[in-house]
Amino acid sequence: MSQKKNPDYSLKDLQPSQFYISQAKLSNIQAWFHKDDLSNFKPLPVKVLDGIPILTDGHTRAVAAILAGLESVPLVYEEDELDWNLYRYCVEQCNQKGIHSPYDLVDRVISAHEYEEKWIGWCNQVHSKLQQNQK
Repeated sequence: MSQKKNPDYSLKDLQPSQFYISQAKLSNIQAWFHKDDLSNFKPLPVKVLDGIPILTDGHTRAVAAILAGLESVPLVYEEDELDWNLYRYCVEQCNQKGIHSPYDLVDRVISAHEYEEKWIGWCNQVHSKLQQNQK
């Protein structure tokens, strides 16, 4: 279901679906990111899930934009059919950790190794658990 208009939210309005940022990924983005020229900035995908605008990807780019002093960036509605139960669970976990906008991720930047362990590892475990529960 394609929604015609691009979402009109500021960064503070978006609910993250992850709770860590990789320092390596952030550094890579900061190497090319220029707040005055967003022509290379791929719009961040947003899905309104249960009435809340959820950031489905691009968390690191959102943090880079915040650190550069921006309050908004180009957004696009998420068109892929993702595992929305997984996203709901991730958002619930973010809320329990006090993460309600990308601004809350600024202080949650960790090393690439920690990111693999704490975030990617956690996602893989949760995804497996949800898959088993659906059987």
